[in-house]
Amino acid sequence: MTPTDISRVETYLKRTFGNPKISISPAKRAGATVEVLVDGETMGTLHRDDEDGEVSFSFHMIILDEDLPPAPRK
Repeated sequence: MTPTDISRVETYLKRTFGNPKISISPAKRAGATVEVLVDGETMGTLHRDDEDGEVSFSFHMIILDEDLPPAPRK
């Protein structure tokens, strides 16, 4: 993913979620996973898809069970 891609998607995510603490960590090497962070904590991964001349980006958000509120009691 290019620095321009990262900058554009980062701006989009900040605006969409209303959170200026969102950042995208560039891959350490070509083809490696790009991480989306909120206030330095990894929230998910970002992938670029360039198929048939159309570019799209996919954000996969990670939600750990331990981060969720307790389930309601029955």
